[in-house]
This record gives sequence, C-alpha cells and structure tokens, in this order.
Amino acid sequence: MNTPFGIANLWLEGDAITRFVAIALLTCSIVTWVILLTRLWDLRNLRKLKPELEQFWRATSFEQGLQAFSNHAANPYYQIAKSATKASAHHQNQSTNHRELLQTLNYSEWMARSIKNSVDGIAASLQKGLTFLGSTGAISPFIGLFGTVWGIYHALISISSSGSAQIDQVAGPIGEALIMTALGLAVAIPAVLAFNAINRANKLFVADLNRFGNDLLAYFVTGARISSGE
Repeated sequence: MNTPFGIANLWLEGDAITRFVAIALLTCSIVTWVILLTRLWDLRNLRKLKPELEQFWRATSFEQGLQAFSNHAANPYYQIAKSATKASAHHQNQSTNHRELLQTLNYSEWMARSIKNSVDGIAASLQKGLTFLGSTGAISPFIGLFGTVWGIYHALISISSSGSAQIDQVAGPIGEALIMTALGLAVAIPAVLAFNAINRANKLFVADLNRFGNDLLAYFVTGARISSGE
C-alpha cells in the first residue's frame, strides 16, 4: 500500500530541492557512521598497544625497548620514543660542536619541548573526522528544517491551487515535511554522540601519551623514569 508519508513517496513526489536535501542528509549520515566505526576501531587498536609500555621499560637498553613496540609506523609510543632519541642525539651533537649552545639551550627544556611537540602532533592526528562530526551535528537539524519548510510550502501551494484544504491534497507535502524533520534529527543525533564519544576517548589516550612523555623526559634527564609509587 502506497502511503503519502513514506520515504519512497518522498523521493517520487518530491522536487529537485527535496531530493537534494534528502541526498545531503543521507550522505552526511553515511560519512558519520564511516568515521565513527573507523575511529573507534583505530582507538581500539591504539589501546591494545598500551601493555607494550611495560615491556619497553623492562628492557635492558633503550634500543632494546624500542624493539618491544609493534607496528612501528602506526605506534604513537614508538614514534614519541624515537623522536626523543633523535632530539637527544641532536642536542648532544650540537653541544659538542658548538659549546656556546650549552649556555643558551638547556637540555631538559629542549627535551621537554621536543617530546611535547611529538605528543601534540599525534594528538592533532587523532582529531581527524571530528570537524565533520561536529559540523554535521550542528547543521543537520537545520537542513531537515529547510526540507520541512519546503514541504509546508508545497502544502500551501496545493491548498491555493485547489481552493480547499482537503487531507488527500496536502497529505503528501505534509508527510514530506515530517519526514525531513525526522531525517535531520536521525543524522544529527548519531553525529553528536559520535563526536562526544571519540573526543572523550581521544582525551584519555592523549593523557596516556603525556604520562609516557613525562616518563621519557625523566629518563633522558635523570636516567630513570618517574616512579609510579606501586
């Protein structure tokens, strides 16, 4: 049974603007779910790397500890540790060749800045997709509202052309308006929830990276990581 309130009728009876709005909302919804599932999978894989930290700190040498990390190309802990190694070597080399740098460039400050830059770079990469999710959550209700207004506009045209407001004449446009409102909310709500969930997971992971960075800084400056008190 064909109903004037169905999505199929929305596509068949709607004009170019109605179809454009529907396609825009559908596209936003698909991209939202792709970003959500992809980012959650990535964060799950990143959390699985955390147990490797203990193997790193138990190693007898720093280079041996680096080998404890798996998937070096996508392992943020390895990238931070490797970057810290290069920063330390660079400082030592420059201090040897240009002794005046010892008076202007403190080793501890140099390492702290280098490690922070590495952590900030990884934190920035974790933000991919969040801009789209935030924008989708903000504008999708308004896109749906535009479709609603357009559907009501069609209903008024039907009433004006017929001279009466019979239900069979305005049911289609009104159904179109109601569906657009629902579609806008159906796209916006998952986008907002996904944005909040991924943003919170990112903050927790970046906090772990900062703790690892602080331990690395202590190791390079004092020769030992900060005790956890356990």
